[in-house]
Amino acid sequence: MTWAVWITGLPGSGKTAIAEKVRDILEEKDKGVDVKVLELDEIRKFITPEPSYSEEERDIVYASLVYMAKLMVESGKPVIIDATANRIKYRERARENIKNFAEVYVKCSLDTCMERERVRKAKHTPSGIYEKGEEKGATVPGVNVPYEEPLNPEVVVDSEKMSVEECAEKIVEFIIISPRAPK
Repeated sequence: MTWAVWITGLPGSGKTAIAEKVRDILEEKDKGVDVKVLELDEIRKFITPEPSYSEEERDIVYASLVYMAKLMVESGKPVIIDATANRIKYRERARENIKNFAEVYVKCSLDTCMERERVRKAKHTPSGIYEKGEEKGATVPGVNVPYEEPLNPEVVVDSEKMSVEECAEKIVEFIIISPRAPK
């Protein structure tokens, strides 16, 4: 059976590193699960090459992301969605439309996220997110627009207290072992 797991959290919380580590663990060892990571920042560059990060644009981008994940799951491909999705409604759309869906919340304080973001060198993530949050009209989740924490995520990892590896192992354990996991 195939599934989708959405890893959400503030920008800089560690979502991408954790998603990639989960994929690596699932593909390695004896698990042999071939997983696709849908990284929103990479997809956004394709859908909206010059993003405005407006509410309307976010609605379109997240609807597109959910649809991509839905198609992949229906085609038999397990998916990890790596996306902030600052509004609960984006993640709930996925829950309503994707069979075998689970949500993972990467808990991390805004201060730690801001510090990490200052020094990270992500492949697809725009740089200076929190610095831009100080500009007039900015729409940075957790700063100028709300980040709505998940109400009932299947898994919570605390990236301030746990390493990337520990977070990933907890998620993999849920995927592989838990009776609540998407199957």
